[in-house]
Amino acid sequence: MSKRTIYLSNTPLAEAQARWQEAVDKAGCTTLAPETVAVDDALGRITARPVFAPGSSPFYNGAAMDGIAVDFRATIGASEASPLRLAPAAYRPVNTGAAMPANTNAVIMIEDVHFLADNSAEILAPATPWQHVRTVGEDIVATELLLPENHLIRPIDLGALLATGVGEVAVRQRPRVAVIPTGSEVVQPGEKLVPGNVIEFNSRILAGYLSQWGAVADRHAIVGDDERALAAAIGTAVAENDMVIVNAGASAGSRDHTAAVLAELGEVIVHGVNIKPGKPVILALVGGRPVIGLPGYPVSAVLTLNLFVKPLVDACLGRESAPPPAVTATLSRPLSSKMGVVDFVRVKLGRVDDKLMVTPTGRGAGAVMTLVQADGILAVPTASEGIGAGEEVRVELLRDLAEIDNTLVFIGSHDNILDVLANLLHRCRPLVRLSSSHVGSMGGIMAVKRGEAHLAGTHLLDEASGDYNVPFIRKFLTEVPLKLINLAWREQGLLVRRGNPKGIRGFADLGRDDVAFINRQRGAGTRILTDLHLKKLGIAPGRVKGYDREEYTHMTVAQAVASGSADTGLAIRASAVALDLDFLPVARERYDLIVPRRFADDPRVAALFRLIGGSGEFRETVLALGGYNLDDCGRVMYEQ
Repeated sequence: MSKRTIYLSNTPLAEAQARWQEAVDKAGCTTLAPETVAVDDALGRITARPVFAPGSSPFYNGAAMDGIAVDFRATIGASEASPLRLAPAAYRPVNTGAAMPANTNAVIMIEDVHFLADNSAEILAPATPWQHVRTVGEDIVATELLLPENHLIRPIDLGALLATGVGEVAVRQRPRVAVIPTGSEVVQPGEKLVPGNVIEFNSRILAGYLSQWGAVADRHAIVGDDERALAAAIGTAVAENDMVIVNAGASAGSRDHTAAVLAELGEVIVHGVNIKPGKPVILALVGGRPVIGLPGYPVSAVLTLNLFVKPLVDACLGRESAPPPAVTATLSRPLSSKMGVVDFVRVKLGRVDDKLMVTPTGRGAGAVMTLVQADGILAVPTASEGIGAGEEVRVELLRDLAEIDNTLVFIGSHDNILDVLANLLHRCRPLVRLSSSHVGSMGGIMAVKRGEAHLAGTHLLDEASGDYNVPFIRKFLTEVPLKLINLAWREQGLLVRRGNPKGIRGFADLGRDDVAFINRQRGAGTRILTDLHLKKLGIAPGRVKGYDREEYTHMTVAQAVASGSADTGLAIRASAVALDLDFLPVARERYDLIVPRRFADDPRVAALFRLIGGSGEFRETVLALGGYNLDDCGRVMYEQ
């Protein structure tokens, strides 16, 4: 292979899409020959040609009711005042669906016929021509258009095709797409892991989306960081498929070979687009086939797959690439963005009062859970440095709006109990979805003040009074009628690895040079508790190594300690139990829920409190987590 060359640019998104479309159209990449399949195998396929009825349905005159078939002229004159008696030769008994006997053209329902002892039939009203008869072609007439071209074949369509004698149908060929995962550090699920390994799951995600869109996805074996091996894999895949996706190796690092290999094998149309995440995407043609180099991070890969591959699949299938459904919603907090890029932000949605509220989730390109939990995507345009709180924004939906409307919006302090509640609520019927944003206790209080949440979690200790939460509610939520309801008492403490290798005994050890601390974000009750203890000991925050390193949940603090990136951090006992850490108790604190009165009768809120108050499974599951006391669970601690 030739010496590696860097092609990465910053092409505007609209320009990249236009150049890509022009190149693909010129190469005829999306024109696939139709294929013929049996109607029994055609469900979900797209017609490649119009389908006309070869015969009529029904193809004979048939009885539409149980009764007697007659020549309507023989019934003229019948009435209740003057019943008409039909001799046995003047009628024929028929069942629904039976062919009409010769010389008959009407059916009298069995309920309207009185049979006499001599087998004659007495009727009280005349029949009309073709009464209760399904005539030839009543449903479908021969030569009638059954299905147009580019029609998605539904279950009911199968019936129409078969009813008129259609046994086979020409459909759009499903494009075959090879997905090639790359990287010497990547290993298959189930293989033994060593530090530096990455479990290969991107190809499963990408192939899953491709299959949903109607393509036939073929996952290739992992290709290591070797140019010749990658060139061979792409060459084989191009020969056997309609398009090829190479995952990872798209950027400009020393082990990123995709761009150079594609330039050697074919033509690179675009390398680098002004989007975030997903900038390093490569759009190329090899042997007249589209080859797309997607970034390795899962969020980047999914985003660029949607932007540059889905339109190709749709075109192959003769389907218009319609934009996903979108809604207008209100941004709950300020959102910053870098100018010069289209910033695709994952967001959560929830309806609070009559407003649909948007809350941004995490933004890391490698954070796959941000897409799992996201309800939609918000695109911040290139000319913007961000969007202010309270502004209306357009959000493309990733989840059904009905499910979003059933969402209970929780904002505030993190606790592991929330995961228990989320699972139990999801089992309710009607389903209730708990969307929790972990912004700390003060963040939850301010969200309630702004009317952005159905409830908030808080565990703020007031240093002067020694009381939890109430002093802060009286200070910041004086105008909000509410109830403060206890969820649990819980233990907070310093987490350390098993055996406590650094010999940490308390907050005094945070001033040591050899102790690395992991903190919680500003406004978190745990952060306030940390500051309180440091203040009592006279330890300035600047003396604590890692004081400015912040996490947003107890579990991420625990993970930092478990992985060795921090020696200790303050978190709840349940997080220590979950990750097998030692726990040094510091405080027993009260974790409460703030519930504005106007939501007290909301069915979503009511469902949550039914679980808290009456579910044995809830209590058993929470107590098994460790470090919780539920004696006051569900008790109203304060009202205003």
